[in-house]
Amino acid sequence: MASSPLQKTFDATSRLTIKEQTPDEMYGIPENSLEIEVRNPQTHGFGRKMYTDYEIVCKTNIPAFKLKYSKVRRRYSDFEWFRDVLERESSRVNIPPLPGKVFTNRFSDEVIEARREGLERFLQM
Repeated sequence: MASSPLQKTFDATSRLTIKEQTPDEMYGIPENSLEIEVRNPQTHGFGRKMYTDYEIVCKTNIPAFKLKYSKVRRRYSDFEWFRDVLERESSRVNIPPLPGKVFTNRFSDEVIEARREGLERFLQM
C-alpha cells in the first residue's frame, strides 16, 4: 500500500529535532540588525522659502556598514531624489511610495507628523 503525500510530509518532518531557544536567543540583539528612524522635524525659513527637514538615524551591527550609528538631516526633495535613483537603478524591485505632496497647511504639526511617519515607512521597507 502506497503512502499518501501527507504521510510522507509527516514522516519527513517528524525527524526534525526541535531545539528550545534560550532567553538570549529570543530577546538578545539579532545577528544582523538595521534600525532606521525619521525624527525631529524642523521647519526653516520664512514665506515662500520655508521648508521642513527631518533627522534620519541609522543604527546597525551589520559588518558591511562602516559606521554603526549615523545621523543626517534631509528634506522631502532629498527623499524624492533617492526614490528616483532607486527606481532607475533597480528595475526588478518594487520601490515603495513616498507620502504624497502637500500643498495646503504643509507646515501644520499634523501634516509634518503624517509626512514624518510616511518617510519612516518608506525607509524601513
